[in-house]
Amino acid sequence: MDRNRNTVKIAVAAMFAALAFAATLLGKVVPNVAGFLSYDPKDAVVVIAGFSLGPWFAAGIALVVSLVEMLTVSTTGLWGLLMNVLSTCSFAIPAAFLYQKNRSRNSALTGLASGVLAMVLSMTLWNWLITPIYMGVPREVVVGMLLPTFIPFNLVKGGMNAALTLLLYKPLVSALRRMKLMPPSDGSPRFSLRTILVPILLLIAFVLAFLFLAGVLRF
Repeated sequence: MDRNRNTVKIAVAAMFAALAFAATLLGKVVPNVAGFLSYDPKDAVVVIAGFSLGPWFAAGIALVVSLVEMLTVSTTGLWGLLMNVLSTCSFAIPAAFLYQKNRSRNSALTGLASGVLAMVLSMTLWNWLITPIYMGVPREVVVGMLLPTFIPFNLVKGGMNAALTLLLYKPLVSALRRMKLMPPSDGSPRFSLRTILVPILLLIAFVLAFLFLAGVLRF
């Protein structure tokens, strides 16, 4: 029984990995911020995988998808792989861990908010440490970009992916349940206008903020 359950989990994780890579490809059409900071919607898929399977599955999917991305469509090499994995894991693991402790909507919201905060703090540190090395610029240049560029970018990126997670979690999990790849619902609340409208409004707000950071919109 345990072997069958593990086999199903691995199959579901592979499906999430495929969806995450497809989301990465979609993200390539989104304009960059500051010429090199790219939005990656795969984080939303990885968080949903973490909600469904656990935080360590989320970490594994993040590593596998980032590796495939490096070998196929990325031009940033090993440094890009490292930053990609650090960014996704710092967002997905806290969110998935808190949700697994208490599978409720409030826990999901708390987890996503914690994930966004963890990603912003983590990537501020890693950008300070690593970005000067792979960009080949003095650290002072990167320090001068933290507040006006890196921190707002990661905050908006995290907010967009948190909103996407809230929108996509139920449809994706419901589809997996219909395929008998996940256990039946535990009686969690169904869709309501509020549960759909609030993430949509949040997503719109963060998309507008992102387009402003990317220079597409001017207020």
